[in-house]
Order: sequence, then structure tokens, then C-alpha cells
Amino acid sequence: MTVIAVANQKGGVGKTTSAINLATGLAAIGLRVLLIDLDPQGNASTGMGVGRNDRAVSSYEVLIGRASVTAAAMATKVPRLDLIPATVDLSGAEIELVELDARTHRLQHALRQGRERWDVVLIDCPPSLGLLTINAMVAANSLLVPLQCEFFALEGLSQLLSTVERIRTRFNPGLGIVGVALTMYDRRNRLSEQVATDVRAVLGRVVFETVIPRNVRLSEAPSHGLPALIYDHRCSGSEAYMALARELIARLPARAEAA
Repeated sequence: MTVIAVANQKGGVGKTTSAINLATGLAAIGLRVLLIDLDPQGNASTGMGVGRNDRAVSSYEVLIGRASVTAAAMATKVPRLDLIPATVDLSGAEIELVELDARTHRLQHALRQGRERWDVVLIDCPPSLGLLTINAMVAANSLLVPLQCEFFALEGLSQLLSTVERIRTRFNPGLGIVGVALTMYDRRNRLSEQVATDVRAVLGRVVFETVIPRNVRLSEAPSHGLPALIYDHRCSGSEAYMALARELIARLPARAEAA
């Protein structure tokens, strides 16, 4: 089982959209996928069509030890894709975790139970570098960073990379960055092209070749409770996420195999 944390402490970079559609793309390719919503806003859960009243067992219960990952996981409309939803209870989890044993390893320990059930786990992290995101990074084999093609794209990235290095040193020496995904790319805007060029100059091959375009269908899909890949699989955004899913699989250190 490969665990990937989708993280960027900067909000509005397409993190949740990337997590939802990559999970859907990997499931479409034939992998057994678990998507964990670790953001108190619960946008990944909403985007998968799970209403707030249908989230009886959530990632909060998993973190504090009230439920196992297998008990919390629920089937979605996408074959082979399960979801552990988030509720507003996660907002207080940062404070509660401080008082618990192994507070940075709670998710890692919980995921051990799912090793045989899923091929890939994607964790949608909150836009911060608190205990929730640290739990995701400690549990993960790899980190995927969505990066918006706008002027402040690289702002804060150094802080994220510094945090990753601290996680490697103290908790998880095997954590690697599987790639940086450029999102919200507008081909009509010269700034998008310049930002993409600058990011590739700084980060090199760690940046995925696939670029996710600005696309209205990507924005519309969550309001229908569907991944864009299901809402409109022919739109440019869906095609880009399918290409990114294939590129992601090729980059994984221990390549996941379809069940």
C-alpha cells in the first residue's frame, strides 16, 4: 500500500480538486484507492457527494482512536474508490492530539490495518502545517504538492520543504516528494507560462510534465457531488488529471499493481 499526502499550506491551489480527481483516475486505471479527507472544511467529502449528515464515522474518530480505518471507510459512486470523510470535529483535533500518546503517528498506526485492502491511499491535507498535516506526512511514503500558476506560487514552498526535511529527520526518513503538480494553468495568460518556466527552473524534474489547466468543468463538478472525471470526462481538466494519474503511477518508488 502506497500512501500519498496531498499538501500545500497555501489555500486555493487546487489541492482538494487534485486529490479527488487523482483518486478517481487511479481507481479508473484499476487500483483500489482510499481517499482520506483530513481537512476540517470537508470539501473532499462534499466533492465526492457525501452529505454532512452521512458522515457518521470520520477521520476524526480514526485519529483519536474511536474507529478503525476499515470501519470509517465508505464506498463512493466511483468503483474501487473508498472515502474516509471529514467533519467539523477535526477543527478541535489539533488540541486533542496534543494530549494523546504518539500524537504525530496516530494516522500511521491506524493505516496499518488497511494494508491488504487498498493499493493507494491519498490524504487531502488542510491548508496548514499543523498536527493534522504532520500526521499525514508521517504516515505517507510520498508527498504530492499542487502549485498554482500565479505570481505567489513559490511563496511558502520553502517553508513546506523545510517542514518535509524536519519530518524526515525526526519521524519519517522514507518520506519523499513524488512530484509538484502545476495547477490552474491559463494558456492565454503569459504569467502562467512564466510561472511554470520559473518553477521548472527551480525544481527541475520533480515537477510533473502534465499541467492542470483552468477549466470551468473542474469548478462545477463539486457542486454536483462528483469528481470532474465523472461529471465530464471529456473536458480538458479531466483529461489532464487522467494523464497526471498515469504519470504519478510511473513515479511511485514501489509501483502499485492493480488488484
